[in-house]
Amino acid sequence: MKRHAQGPLKGIKIIEIGSIGPAPFCCMLLADLGAEVVRIDRPAGHDGGAPIDPRFDLLNRSRRSVQMNLKQPDAATAVLRMVEQADVLIEGFRPGVMERLGLGPEVCMQRNPRLVYGRMTGWGQDGPLAQAPGHDVNYISLTGTLHAMGRAGEAPAIPLNLVGDFGGGSLYLALGVLSALLEARTSGQGQVVDAAMVDGAASLMTLIYGLHAADYWQDQRGTNRLDSGAPWYNVYETRDGRHVSIAANETRFYREALTVLGLDEQTLPDQHDQAGWPRLKHQFAEVFKTRTRDEWVALAASTQSCIAPVLSLTEAPDHAHLQQRGSFINVQGVVQPAPAPRFSRTPGAIQNPPPSPGQDADEVLTDWGFSATEQLAMRASGAVL
Repeated sequence: MKRHAQGPLKGIKIIEIGSIGPAPFCCMLLADLGAEVVRIDRPAGHDGGAPIDPRFDLLNRSRRSVQMNLKQPDAATAVLRMVEQADVLIEGFRPGVMERLGLGPEVCMQRNPRLVYGRMTGWGQDGPLAQAPGHDVNYISLTGTLHAMGRAGEAPAIPLNLVGDFGGGSLYLALGVLSALLEARTSGQGQVVDAAMVDGAASLMTLIYGLHAADYWQDQRGTNRLDSGAPWYNVYETRDGRHVSIAANETRFYREALTVLGLDEQTLPDQHDQAGWPRLKHQFAEVFKTRTRDEWVALAASTQSCIAPVLSLTEAPDHAHLQQRGSFINVQGVVQPAPAPRFSRTPGAIQNPPPSPGQDADEVLTDWGFSATEQLAMRASGAVL
């Protein structure tokens, strides 16, 4: 599918070696912002992803796909030819896999000294755990991040795979790749970006580690301002079994929230008296159960009480604010989050729906300088599927 790229990264050429999770999400972000990303998909059954229809594999959107068997020498040779024209290569394998395929950073950067080589792993390229298997929840376990999440007296709450895979992984890889690209404009030299989810997850905890060092944050989950310890920064069930969130941190917002709840501040413990938090939580919980979620939202609508509905995946795209901003869009019948962030002059866009593995092989190989004869030879050898 021919792309007509738009976005601030238009003109940047990226080769993505197909994997799952954080590397594809990083490439989706870059492609949504206009970079030309070609995904090299592996043979069917080798990616370890969920067995879903490709059109719902939204992390693969905005790019084209070539399916190759990288264990075939002709495939590695073809990728190296593409590397000569690329600005970035991104891979998400365990350390050493790309080297064994003949596509490690030293080989690639001999072909293209300006290449930025982005590496996405859980544990990093070195260290005692570098070769150990793992997933998001393992990486955030090691950094104190998972320990800090959840309610007092309960097991840690798993924050989907947003903190390790995407927050600590994809976003730091994207930041690293773009930083290295900027530096290469001055130096003329590429470099390797070692993005490890364990490093990123630790970095995301910088504020909390600072508060802990200052004796402002207890090393027990569910006892602090931001972890469900505070009654005024919490989630409560409503009469209809749904939930609302409240984030009335500042005193003026807290007082507005009390007005919405019909509570008299003079009869309550001080907002910041932690000894009184259990009583406040109990009263808040009892009051919130007297109305439905939407009734509370209506009451809070004209106030600065920092009360919001907890919306489901089905409800969220229909919220008036998200609709007006276009936070969700419908692409060929699939509702999905829109590209972010926004740009005033060069907005990004979903360049195309997720491709089926290999669907763009002829077009991509032609665009990247492979003759028809070379393409037939690569198909005959099993290098291109």
